[in-house]
Amino acid sequence: MGKPIKITETILRDAQQSLIATRMSTEEMLPIIDKMDQVGYHAVECWGGATFDACLRFLKEDPWERLRKFRDGFKNTKLQMLFRGQNILGYRPYADDVVEYFVQKSVANGIDIIRIFDCLNDLRNLQTAVTAANKEKAHAQVALSFTLGDAYTLDYWKDIAKRIEDMGADSICIKDMAGLLVPYQASELVSALKETVDLPIELHTHYTSGVASMTYLKAVEAGVDIIDTAISPFAMGTSQPATEVMVETFKGTPYDTGLDQELLSEIADHFRPIRDKALKTGLLNPKNMGVDIQTLLYQVPGGMLSNLTSQLKEQGAEDKFYEVLKEVPRVRKDLGEPPLVTPSSQIVGTQSVFNVLMGERYKMATKETKDILLGKYGTTVKPMNEEVKQKVIGDKEPITCRPADLLEPELDKLKKEVETWSEQEEDVLSYALFPQVATDFFKYRAAQKDGIDPELGNKENGTYPV
Repeated sequence: MGKPIKITETILRDAQQSLIATRMSTEEMLPIIDKMDQVGYHAVECWGGATFDACLRFLKEDPWERLRKFRDGFKNTKLQMLFRGQNILGYRPYADDVVEYFVQKSVANGIDIIRIFDCLNDLRNLQTAVTAANKEKAHAQVALSFTLGDAYTLDYWKDIAKRIEDMGADSICIKDMAGLLVPYQASELVSALKETVDLPIELHTHYTSGVASMTYLKAVEAGVDIIDTAISPFAMGTSQPATEVMVETFKGTPYDTGLDQELLSEIADHFRPIRDKALKTGLLNPKNMGVDIQTLLYQVPGGMLSNLTSQLKEQGAEDKFYEVLKEVPRVRKDLGEPPLVTPSSQIVGTQSVFNVLMGERYKMATKETKDILLGKYGTTVKPMNEEVKQKVIGDKEPITCRPADLLEPELDKLKKEVETWSEQEEDVLSYALFPQVATDFFKYRAAQKDGIDPELGNKENGTYPV
């Protein structure tokens, strides 16, 4: 017998990140929060991922201020964020003291659930964040970066789930960033995990390959506890299945969500003009709203596909697109078959472009490719290609310890560096993640306070960001 399925709404984070590059402003979101708070969602995902970077870089907003406003508005709903393990929300591993402080401040400012993942599924890169979340009495959810490949058997997923349970996680998320999980496989995976662990299991996928709603249906029948959906104007395509569609699907069954379609319809009405405006300005590319079954052929997430296209366009080599797509699985295999998710997807993608354009594989390797081969991102599931290692890093000895063990504590040093601009304790964390972008934002913020129009500021000497 089934039980009511819980819904996590992604409109404030992943849905808008996947479709409009996280450009929705806080002001566009705030008016509907009261309505969203009445729905009875399991949680609303609203922070983390690329929201932090986009707030500072493009919207000239303080991400911490956004979180506090959400917390004020959501009186009955849990707030969730996405956290890249030891990389926090940035692109490099940080020392443990920074990771711990970031978790502490996220919870203090209103986060209830922290979804923590690692691009290699190397659990050593998750432990610090999980322990910190436990300490702050937040819900620590560990996400399995789902991928395909001969290393990723049911036994692999069961074993890693067991280890996640043992490390102190409160729940597990199957994070299918590229929409690779097909319906019957989802049924099999969820059943296997349910037999292995006692933790609640959440399923997160993207509509990119066109199977996501059916995947949710089979996963729910197999006993998954929570699914991630997006309100309809920002659903489908590279985003999640539509909230209203899933609610209707389970209506009158043992899995009935009990959510009110009238209320959801009012929420959709709020976001529709925002979507229409994004379509008009070109911020929302209609291509991202369709289905791309090649995702299943090449296992390339939607965001990575658009990245490859723009890299090739810059080089005037768009005709090489399919060659690069065929090179992606080969590079992925050379690098130990990592799941393709930030930052591993960018590393594999860029290296594939170089390999094709140079006419010789690994003639030129990026710094990140070298780092992954040196073990600086952690351990991969499969061994890496020894010939490629030899060509790229020579006789350098790869590290085998947890990468962050090699990092000195860095919080005090960062606090000193940002002293001039710091107005709140959280500023040091914004600076830690994006030093240049955060400094530009702090200058902008100071100018606003002084009543100077930043647009008229002195752009030459960098007093105010362009």
